[in-house]
Amino acid sequence: MAKRLMGSSMSEQYRIALVGATGLVGRRVIEVASTANDVRLIGLARREAPLPEGARMEMFVAEPAKWGEVMEAVRPRALICALGTTWKKSGKDEAAFRAVDHDLVLARAADAIKAGATNMVVVSAAGADRQSKNRYMRTKGEVEAALSTMGFKRLDILRPGLLRGPRPDDWRLVERLALAAAPITDLMLMGSWRRFGSIDSADVAAAALRLATRAAPGRFTHDNDAMRRAARDLARGRS
Repeated sequence: MAKRLMGSSMSEQYRIALVGATGLVGRRVIEVASTANDVRLIGLARREAPLPEGARMEMFVAEPAKWGEVMEAVRPRALICALGTTWKKSGKDEAAFRAVDHDLVLARAADAIKAGATNMVVVSAAGADRQSKNRYMRTKGEVEAALSTMGFKRLDILRPGLLRGPRPDDWRLVERLALAAAPITDLMLMGSWRRFGSIDSADVAAAALRLATRAAPGRFTHDNDAMRRAARDLARGRS
């Protein structure tokens, strides 16, 4: 049975379900949503974790198999999916890795559609390609392709490059070295390579919230620059 954790009260308006709420982007979505009065954020997680200070949301803690029941109960209009793991966290096991980055994403998307959601925003990755020889990029590309056939009225695919933001419980040496060099390497990335540059996770979160409420139908992909524009659009709408 789902355990419900409450943040501050919020208005009953545009309902958005968030899966992957305890990760870097998910926690940023919670932080950004805390300043919004036009959305109701409902987080789903498999483990309890402290909510960001000032969180204005509901968090349901349950095993993923129960998340569909939660969505049926709250009937969100949109789903933001920030689920993801790493090769190391999966124990370097192919099946365990795909269970999260592929199977869990598609299962939750199906739950959202069944509950009546019309929009989905998914955090993918720059370079996602189902034909890629890279396991991570190939899996992201396969997920994008599968989501495109599931029947959402609007699907927004976010393809961030190197994510900047606090990961206090997630030590990634190579990534931290890349982040340290980002101020220099970002300047060197030109043309199509710009998509692999770094981006603040807060911009990705703000873009996800802005895009989740857009009504225009279709399938849209967003690189770093497009996400920053969407984030600025959200900020302008609140000023």
